[in-house]
Parts: sequence; structure tokens; C-alpha cells
Amino acid sequence: MDQRVTIEIIDGVADVRLVRADKMNALDNAMFDGLVEAGETLKLNKQVRCVVLSGEGRAFCAGLDASNFGRMAGGGGGGEPENATSRLGPRTHGISNRAQYAVWVWRELEVPVIAAVHGFAYGGGFQLMLGADMRYVTPDARLSILEIKWGLVPDMAGTQLMRHLVREDLVRELTYTGRIFSGAEAQQMGFATRVCDDPRAEALKVAREIAGKSPDAIRAAKRIYNAANYRSAADGLMDESIEQSSLIGSPNQVEAVKANLEQRAPRFAD
Repeated sequence: MDQRVTIEIIDGVADVRLVRADKMNALDNAMFDGLVEAGETLKLNKQVRCVVLSGEGRAFCAGLDASNFGRMAGGGGGGEPENATSRLGPRTHGISNRAQYAVWVWRELEVPVIAAVHGFAYGGGFQLMLGADMRYVTPDARLSILEIKWGLVPDMAGTQLMRHLVREDLVRELTYTGRIFSGAEAQQMGFATRVCDDPRAEALKVAREIAGKSPDAIRAAKRIYNAANYRSAADGLMDESIEQSSLIGSPNQVEAVKANLEQRAPRFAD
């Protein structure tokens, strides 16, 4: 996993850590690969009964690596082929594309996943925590659906996960504004399961408790909840990709990136 994600398994509990602390665990290609590989590895390990997902250093995950936005400012769509639809539209991992799967794989995992969140969870990092079954956060954690800052929409499964957690008007407000909110607010809204001073310690404690329950019953319960909540997810995930494809490299999206990188007010065209 190219030193981006580590896994330690003790007594049926998989302790999964994002280990790019110098970049606040930002999502670069290696981190995407590491998350996907970690999820796929755990899928094959029938001894795992619960997973705790957390980040080393000052943050859970600060979102997409800033270097990707620098490439977008040149109109190159992050250095990828110009046909953004062909890049994001194809379902390369089941019902999702690669970026979506870095989040969705934790939903597909047969066992419960607990995200332990501290510091920052912005953009893709926020969506990553939503992929867990439960989310434990510090009261002063700083969270945001930050994509609008860069002229984008959440496209790592976030639209499909948020709609089951929080009132639609709140999701829309946070998506349209990119407002930063605290872990305490996240619990009030429904994004966070618990607020605690040491989320990772609490998550490991609960994971050990879950690991002590019948693995067949736990897996069955997760299958039931997943089926009940996400029957129409394939269409929703495709909607994310289509909208994001049309935004990447477009004039106003490039302007949003340039304005942020140049630390000035954006000048959007109607």
C-alpha cells in the first residue's frame, strides 16, 4: 500500500491507519490505492470481525491532495485525459469508480467499520468517514463538504451516504456553502455517532466488543442494513460522476482553483 495505509489485526479487530501524517493524510493516487487495497485485503480475511479506520498525526484526512488542484488550474482535469466523462463514468469497481470505491469499499466490507476522526476531515476525507458504519469524532474536529470551494461537487459516494444520515436541507446547505463545522455540530446533525475526547481508543474498545459477538449475526445485520439503504445507489453514484465530469476543467471550476491558489476573490462567469 506504498506506506499510505497500514493494517494491524489483533483478536479479530483490524486497526487501519492512514499514515501520511506530513500531508495530513491527504488523498493522492497512492492513498487512493492504499485505501482500495486495504479494503480488498480485509474482504478476504474471514478472521476480521470489526475494523477501526483512523489517521495518524494532526488529522483524519484533509481531503484531496492540493497538487491535484494545481493541475486542474491548468484546465487539464488533474492531469488526466481531457474526456472527463470517460475518466469518471465507467464503473471500474462494481457500481463505483476508483475514487468512489475508496469510500464505498468500507460499506461493502462484511463487518462493521468504525471511523475515528480527529483534526480535519475535509472533502474527500469527510466522505471517507461517511463510508464507515459508525463515526466517533472529537468535539473540536473540523469537518466540511469542501468541494464547492474548488468548484466541484462531492463525488466519492458522499451524496449517497449523506442522504441517509442527515436532513436534506442541511446536506444541501453544507454542500452549497462548504461551511466548516465542528465534531459537536456533526453529532447534532447526525453525521457523527459519538463525540469523545479519544475517538480511536473508544472505537477500538467498541470494536473489541463487536468482535466478541457472533460474526454470522454481525455480518447478516450489516447485509440487511446495506440492502435496505442503498438499493438505488448505482444510479446515484453515476449521477455524481456525470456531474463531476462536466465540472472538472470547466471555466468556473478552473477559476475557483486559481482564485484559491492565488488567494484572491474568484471571478465567476454567468
